[in-house]
Amino acid sequence: MSAGFLKVEGLGKVYPDARGGAPLVVFKDIHFGIEKGEFVCLIGHSGCGKSTILNILAGLEEASSGVVIMGPREIAGPSLDRGVVFQGHALMPWLTAKRNVAFAVKSRWPHASRSEVDARCQRFLDLVGLTGAEHKKPAELSGGMKQRVGIARAFAIEPQMLLLDEPFGALDALTRAHLQDTVMGLHQKLGNTVMMITHDVDEAVLLSDRIVMMTNGPSAQIGEILEVPLSRPRKRLELVADSTFLKCRQRVLEFLYERHRFIEAA
Repeated sequence: MSAGFLKVEGLGKVYPDARGGAPLVVFKDIHFGIEKGEFVCLIGHSGCGKSTILNILAGLEEASSGVVIMGPREIAGPSLDRGVVFQGHALMPWLTAKRNVAFAVKSRWPHASRSEVDARCQRFLDLVGLTGAEHKKPAELSGGMKQRVGIARAFAIEPQMLLLDEPFGALDALTRAHLQDTVMGLHQKLGNTVMMITHDVDEAVLLSDRIVMMTNGPSAQIGEILEVPLSRPRKRLELVADSTFLKCRQRVLEFLYERHRFIEAA
């Protein structure tokens, strides 16, 4: 792949030791690219720097070395061109679901009319299955519903890229499955470019076009990038016994297990 949309070149993150000792090298020499409209998952054991990489792509954290280029420009701070969904929903508790989405929409299009903002908010709340819950505040919503609001808010501003940091990690299995299907449906319908952090192997294979697998930290690197040649749209129940799905799942598990054992033995 030419990876013409987003390029990560030589990325590294180092934290100095407060007592003057050896610095902590979280990851180093990270290179990968993402094509426009692609869905990429980043997976690896805790401590390999996955969320730090996502934060650098979001412009929320600075790299110690290397660059991230999206389109014609280097990423140098937050932008509405990149939407972020974290594990915590990060909703404003005093606003309703619709007004939480509207806050982002107004930031993106400050001169939009009230009716235009309202229509856009309703459209994306409908797309994530929150029809009828528009006027409820976060305290009145379940954990899964709160995440749906966060997903609607991220998609509603039409970012060039969506960055998802384990957005389903704190949810029960059934709610998680429903939200995975929701994100797959939105990606299929809207064609967004998506990068998602996950610890869940099945989730990575189900959602991804490619899976970027990181070695263990410290000094983590990309160990392998796996193509997931499954056609879309994908139906979860049909993939349970699909040979390609199972081969991809096995390869990711082997990578994670082998790297873990290697680090333990070192």
